[in-house]
Amino acid sequence: MNKPKEIILPGSTVIVKDQTSIYNGYKGFVQRIADDKAAVLFEGGNWDKLLTIPIVDLEVT
Repeated sequence: MNKPKEIILPGSTVIVKDQTSIYNGYKGFVQRIADDKAAVLFEGGNWDKLLTIPIVDLEVT
């Protein structure tokens, strides 16, 4: 049975699922959504990075 795809909303925790991206496997927080892209905040130790990533390349955790 297929699991229905979860809706990605601001505040969701997501993982990047794009084999061609250097951020593949990174976990971040959705800050905002516009059209078919999401601004995702990645935090890691002493750095923070905000990237715009297509929603189809994200998976809710």
